[in-house]
Amino acid sequence: MDAVEEIRQGKKSAGVVAIPKQAEEAEALPPWVEPSVWTPRMWTALLNGVKGGQWFSLIDKVWKRENLESAYRRVARNKGCPGVDHISVSKYGQRLDDQLDLLHGSLIDGSYRTQALLRKHIPKEGGTGTRPLSIPTVRDRVVHTATKHVIEPIFEKTFSETSFGFRPQRSNKDALRATVEALKNGKLYVVDADISKCFDEIPHEPLLERIGEQISDSRMLTLIGDFLKQGIMEAEEEWEPQEGTPQGGPLSPLLANIYLNPVDWLMHAKGHTSIRFADDIVILCTSEEEAHAAREHLREWMRENGLRLNPDKTRLVDMTQPKAYFEFLGYKFYRTAQNRLRWFARPKSKKKLRSKIRPLTKRCNGHSMEEIIRKLNPILRGWFEYFKHSLSSDFRQVDGWVRMRLRSILRKRHKGRGRGRGSDQQRWPNAYFGELGLFSLVTARESLRSSASR
Repeated sequence: MDAVEEIRQGKKSAGVVAIPKQAEEAEALPPWVEPSVWTPRMWTALLNGVKGGQWFSLIDKVWKRENLESAYRRVARNKGCPGVDHISVSKYGQRLDDQLDLLHGSLIDGSYRTQALLRKHIPKEGGTGTRPLSIPTVRDRVVHTATKHVIEPIFEKTFSETSFGFRPQRSNKDALRATVEALKNGKLYVVDADISKCFDEIPHEPLLERIGEQISDSRMLTLIGDFLKQGIMEAEEEWEPQEGTPQGGPLSPLLANIYLNPVDWLMHAKGHTSIRFADDIVILCTSEEEAHAAREHLREWMRENGLRLNPDKTRLVDMTQPKAYFEFLGYKFYRTAQNRLRWFARPKSKKKLRSKIRPLTKRCNGHSMEEIIRKLNPILRGWFEYFKHSLSSDFRQVDGWVRMRLRSILRKRHKGRGRGRGSDQQRWPNAYFGELGLFSLVTARESLRSSASR
């Protein structure tokens, strides 16, 4: 049995898989590959499989000046908060040449040292508790990104088609389409799995071993190890993590995908249809017996690899039964009492939307109605684009709630009190907001259905 087959059967973690390609395919780099790092010759080697199955000289690609410049541009596009040094992206960019010269030199001579991560706690979606976010300094984010430019294509070659999270040219929508397709194909027994504190509990040594299966550059492995051991500054105290890939850095999602990749191949080898988006996993099966077996395979892998399934959130769902449901990537998949399968925005997704809109629509808002609507429209368009397959009643509710918020602003400006209601709907009818350019989810839905029927 060769190495590729062993990977696909879940007997070993994925290494550099030699998948032959036509040479002419390697001449054009995919748009997500960093051209200052990956040459056509390197790309060809990646596609055809490197000799010995490992990459040796990579660290010089990290400190390459063009790569650092590209990494900074990506960091600048993503914006983000300052780290423990209080230096913002824009402030770092004011002396960019000097900053990158220092960074370039310190990486070459080995004097580069990571700075502590700034730990913040942000509310979870739906307002149930908080999630720890660890923010690197801008300087370290540049090095994280430059490192990602170098190693991401190597590991992308080994990732399963059933992994969708934080990968180039893949998205939440792709994972949702795969979920819908599996349900339509009769895979109605679902393991809805939750990995407990996945990003915080990934063990360092096994992760580095998996990286080392493909990369033999000791300085690159040392650099990644330093990222994993970056101190965390929380409540003015610094501590060093003994495990985990703290969320907040550009490299963390890739490292998590590297660690979880073998479980994707294991599920495939066992004949299960698994769909994973980072640490969110659903396994869709054709029978209850298969679902029980899939859950045990998953639980055993987690136990052997230092992770845990949350017993309160991991469950088996029989989607053949009326009113059965599971939630995945913002959607609720539901079997109606009439035995129809539907999927729509889950309540937490609607709650999250309202939490974004409220600060822009306070009654004491001093902006013009046109300016308020200008700020609202991108949020509403983005929500519709993601949830356009939701229920028509959801769109009516959101539209009505947004207009109520806007009428409340106008009511206050006309010396009224309370929420917009009653006669306000005649005074400022729906058409009034339409003329001001307010995006309507109902109108967008009708337009979408009209186009589809042509």
